[in-house]
Amino acid sequence: MSNTSKVPMGQKIAFGFGMLANQMFPAILGIFMVVLVEDLGFSGWMWSLVFLFPRIFDAITDPIMGFISDNTKSKWGRRRQYVLIGGILMGLAYIFMWQLNKADGVEFNFWYFFLWSLVFYLGLTIFSVPYVAMGYEMSDDFHERTNIMAIAQFIGQWAWVIAPLFWIIMYDESWFPSADVAVKELAIWVAIPCAICAMVPAIFIKSKPTLDEDYEPLNSANIGNSVMKIFLSFVEAFKIKEFRKLCGATFLIFNAFNTVAALTFFVIVYKLFNGDAGASGIWVSMFGCLGALGTTFIVIPSVAWMSKKLGKKKAFMLSQSISLVGYIMLYFLFIPGKPWMYIIALPFFSFGIGSLFTIMMSMTADVIDIDEINTGKRREGIFGAIYWWMVKVGYGIAGALSGVIITVVGFNSDLATTDQQAAVDGLHAFFCFFPMIGTIFAMLIMRNYSITEERANEIREKLKTRKNHK
Repeated sequence: MSNTSKVPMGQKIAFGFGMLANQMFPAILGIFMVVLVEDLGFSGWMWSLVFLFPRIFDAITDPIMGFISDNTKSKWGRRRQYVLIGGILMGLAYIFMWQLNKADGVEFNFWYFFLWSLVFYLGLTIFSVPYVAMGYEMSDDFHERTNIMAIAQFIGQWAWVIAPLFWIIMYDESWFPSADVAVKELAIWVAIPCAICAMVPAIFIKSKPTLDEDYEPLNSANIGNSVMKIFLSFVEAFKIKEFRKLCGATFLIFNAFNTVAALTFFVIVYKLFNGDAGASGIWVSMFGCLGALGTTFIVIPSVAWMSKKLGKKKAFMLSQSISLVGYIMLYFLFIPGKPWMYIIALPFFSFGIGSLFTIMMSMTADVIDIDEINTGKRREGIFGAIYWWMVKVGYGIAGALSGVIITVVGFNSDLATTDQQAAVDGLHAFFCFFPMIGTIFAMLIMRNYSITEERANEIREKLKTRKNHK
């Protein structure tokens, strides 16, 4: 943990560049993945395996990386070297995994992509787990933690502004003859700047040497023992009631949102343009771009201000309440022939997902202080791994649920809206009301969250007193 409460702006911005890489890789990966089915002929089971297996892989590697990062003794500290190595590895793997040729056949391309994607996700784990932990330990001040996360999310949100523009580039024949050719070159243009952004925190964020710290030994004889300690760390983390609440609320909001986010294309094209994708023009891309711009310039600054004035819990509750208004507005403002009407709802709608990680990551840093009171250890890596593991596993579930919703409403992308009005209306209703249900349950979970600014300061003083008596 930093000895100073206030963190220089340059350090916050350096951390933010890492967040841009952390969000840009997955944001554009999600868009490129369409090419596997649409242009390279991957079957449904291939798509499912490519989508879900990395989540299982992450579930194993993330906590191990958290344990390694928390217990690393080196002159560079616990995190920086891993952030640097992970950034380089995922950049290289991202380029290689998209060098696919239609002529090589579906089976070859599947195994080639699948194996390189595992290397990419390994790189992402080596980078992201220590990187997130870095953010938790940058300051011990209640409000400064929110400021750090707000600036990081402000910079990271540009990934979601930029990513939808790739839809236009990939399928514009004046740029590339086909989308599968497009991703081969675009992957290079994405990977190099993103890998550089990923390395920025490792180069510029200061950390103290840990050679003399009393950490768990990281030798081969201790690996089996380490796995058990990782399991026990999970158990100890979930004993903290406030951490359970943060994980549960994030799981519900993030994954209810992502379940329907996958339906955005279908809802806009079929509800507003009668199934004519060509006529929908920029309106699919616009939904993502404007929502992300609203988050960047309205939501994140507002949430940082609300958190300081009202406290983190009240800021969370108010942000999610505003998002409920946005979801209701979206139900009434998706009007055939008037696509511009949905823009009115976007600033309100964006408060839900846009505020989530700014507040929740700041709250997690407060919870880690409680863990130190309980165990005497600083375990930012383990807590970061558990929190993001919940997000990743839920993301996999969300992908499956999207398919379930399409099946339940009986939607068929080969039919026009006029031939399946009930299915399109059902899709639209799920799009608006499913995230509302997740949000309401998350708010119920968080209603008794108990870490106020006063309690956080008391915990901080106890930790300082304990360190001074050592």
